[in-house]
Amino acid sequence: MRKNILIIGGSYGIGKAIAKSLAKKNNVTIASRTSTKFDSNNIKHFYFDATNDDIPLKDLPEIVDGFVFCPGSINLRPFKNLKNETFEEDFQLNFMAMVKSLKRVLPYLLKSEHASIVLFSSVAVKIGMPFHTSVSASKGAIEGFAKAFAAEYSPKIRCNVIAPSLTNTPLAERFLNDEKKIVNAAERHPLKRIGEAKDIANMACFLLSEKASWITGQVFGVDGGMSSLKV
Repeated sequence: MRKNILIIGGSYGIGKAIAKSLAKKNNVTIASRTSTKFDSNNIKHFYFDATNDDIPLKDLPEIVDGFVFCPGSINLRPFKNLKNETFEEDFQLNFMAMVKSLKRVLPYLLKSEHASIVLFSSVAVKIGMPFHTSVSASKGAIEGFAKAFAAEYSPKIRCNVIAPSLTNTPLAERFLNDEKKIVNAAERHPLKRIGEAKDIANMACFLLSEKASWITGQVFGVDGGMSSLKV
């Protein structure tokens, strides 16, 4: 049976990879600022600015079986150089925009027999990295929220988090825009490569599926081994 999956920010990178994979067997709705062409009749799009807009309920399917929130930021600077406004902006995009979106969608998720939510954190929350204070703070909020939400809405809704490391997407382009940066980034990971959008999408699709029906309240590091291995 085809499920209805709502992806916030599914026009590029990880969100786009998730949408393409899910559309093979599901109905996918993308809410984002940019419309992207897909070779699938099972993907619909409506305009949505996660930080400024309320999700237009008229554009939602009657039942939402899966919710994925993809928007994020990477502001990597020394703490002393980060303005208070930067922390606030990161928190608004990475956390509060998710909260506001989920509040709007929640009644539709509750109509599903087996709803699933996938949110995104960062490897930097678990291991601590220089220049990551702002992104780690806002993504850390995601992890705490997800566990509390999963407890509150079990068994009706499952909620899990994926914590990637550096992934080859438009968001990370400035960190991977020459061969030396790519090689150096790959060497920091035990698996000696950077992540691809499909690596993260594979986990997201699994968590949304019935194969993950006994998994909730978890944070999964999809990070080339960075968070748990020292080699």
